[in-house]
Amino acid sequence: MEKIKVKELDQVVVRFAGDSGDGMQLTGSIFSNISAIIGNEISTFPDYPAEIRAPQGTVGGVSGFQVHIGSGKVYTPGDDADVLVAMNPAALKVNAKHVKKGGVIIFDQDSFEKNDLVKAGFVSDDPFTEMSVSETISLVPAQLTTLTQKSLEGFPLDNKAILRSKNMFALGLICWLFNRPMEQAVHFLGNKFGKKPSVLEANVKVLTDGFNYGNNLHLSVPTYTIEKSDDVPHGKYTSISGNTATAYGFIAAAEKAGLELFLGSYPITPATDIMHELALRRDLGAKVVQCEDEIAGVTTTIGAAFAGCLAVTNTSGPGLALKSEGINLAVMAELPIVIVDVMRSGPSTGMPTKTEQTDLLQALYGRNGESPLVVMAPGTPDDCFQYAYMASKIALEYMTPVILLTDAFLGNGTSLWNLPKLADMPEIKPNYVQPGMEGCKVTFRNEETKVRYWAIPGTPGFEHRNGGLEKDYEKGSISTDGENHQKMVETRAQKVENVANSIPDITTYGSDDAELLVIGWGGTRGHLMSAVSDMNEKGEKIALAHFNYINPLPKNTAELISKYKKVVVCELNNGQFATFLRSKVPGVNFLQYNKVQGQPFTVAELKEQFELILK
Repeated sequence: MEKIKVKELDQVVVRFAGDSGDGMQLTGSIFSNISAIIGNEISTFPDYPAEIRAPQGTVGGVSGFQVHIGSGKVYTPGDDADVLVAMNPAALKVNAKHVKKGGVIIFDQDSFEKNDLVKAGFVSDDPFTEMSVSETISLVPAQLTTLTQKSLEGFPLDNKAILRSKNMFALGLICWLFNRPMEQAVHFLGNKFGKKPSVLEANVKVLTDGFNYGNNLHLSVPTYTIEKSDDVPHGKYTSISGNTATAYGFIAAAEKAGLELFLGSYPITPATDIMHELALRRDLGAKVVQCEDEIAGVTTTIGAAFAGCLAVTNTSGPGLALKSEGINLAVMAELPIVIVDVMRSGPSTGMPTKTEQTDLLQALYGRNGESPLVVMAPGTPDDCFQYAYMASKIALEYMTPVILLTDAFLGNGTSLWNLPKLADMPEIKPNYVQPGMEGCKVTFRNEETKVRYWAIPGTPGFEHRNGGLEKDYEKGSISTDGENHQKMVETRAQKVENVANSIPDITTYGSDDAELLVIGWGGTRGHLMSAVSDMNEKGEKIALAHFNYINPLPKNTAELISKYKKVVVCELNNGQFATFLRSKVPGVNFLQYNKVQGQPFTVAELKEQFELILK
């Protein structure tokens, strides 16, 4: 028997691509979960089509899923793929440019007929030459459609259902290529299709046949081995998406605070999965109301906060705009609510499946009147757990709305997550009225922190009504006095500023004697860290300051930034955080590197930009 060539790698990037109905997200998710379970670090990027109902076989309907697997720490889903699985010519056309030299393209030969090529916009019969695919890339044709049909002969499935199963043949083939255990793949299929035995049996059969196809033919490419990471701390691990991690963070916070969890939400891409996850957690006390619109979502949340719950609403950019007046009511009433904004691309409906960081100024200033609130942003999918928890803690302890800015890249993407122990999480102490305060007004507050005490309805001596009109500072009754209004505005602003006393100082990653400071925030952290790390290895003096707390900024922000000769702010918008920093840290020449393409940064483009700045 011919000896199989095996490549031992520290890391590898795999991209699955096909029509939106080809099951690429499921295929990529199972492959990622298998890799996480056997001890590899992972980072994923599900790239949904911008046109959900684009005609089959066209470039507008291409769905992709990229996963970066490593034996060491993995910060990004990777720039380019080592292996591309292309289910049709449209998938090839969109993704061929993202395959590394020396990489592999596995494609469904049955889907590359003349008509398929025309629908994808090719003008010749040779799409690989037309795309100028590098001669170093190995092309592996496989009759995925025909082989799937043969695999399922005799199964009581119509042709449409049979064709939907070809993604499992591709998954089996990739599991063979990367030496992934089949039993784990079967386990995940069981969780997915356990209630449909005939569908489960069919998918397991096709999966197994795909694995055996590679094993028997040895194809024309080597197999890959990625060793288990040696430096992963002890603990229980799983692969988790940002949206799921966000939901779990709220569950943990409610448990720690001793409160019921309430979510009032209107389904909106890409935030809906938070609602879906919490709706499944009634056993953990979560209460979910699917509302008829965004305004109802935020106002039910305000009602829940008034009643004494940990109250959350989730949305995306257009929904945040619609919620703005409701959020203002929470600012005025000084009620603890958390608003999750899973940012997406473009104004209005835009490109709802694509990622950007374009809602920052809306989160900071997008309300009428002087109405500051706390703004936070996690940096990785697993980070979303911690910052959902901390957003809840700050809201409950400072009696203020908090906006948590995730994005489509974080929400849909996955990373390896070490399950935390609830006992190890920080305490959450809601700012309730205390015994001995009887006779005080309902607006009574801690004069040092400016935080209003929380009087839950039914608390004797603290009966009150809620409304959106300005309150008298002392009495809590309606006031239209100008001087009182100024005092209330200043009080609410100072309360938010005081949150800086409870957040950590900003620190830097990279060179200790850096000449260039890179600044980022939120979901760009992995790409920025990778770029800075690569340049440090080449001897370049560069460091990264990445912000998760945006309003208020960490107390040492101005001091730290002022130390550097050159400062560049990198963000997926046209300079919103840079604009904010200029107002907070005057006298610094903030350079900018911006991208507004609905896609994350690539490490390559960041390094190129940093090298230009350093010259």
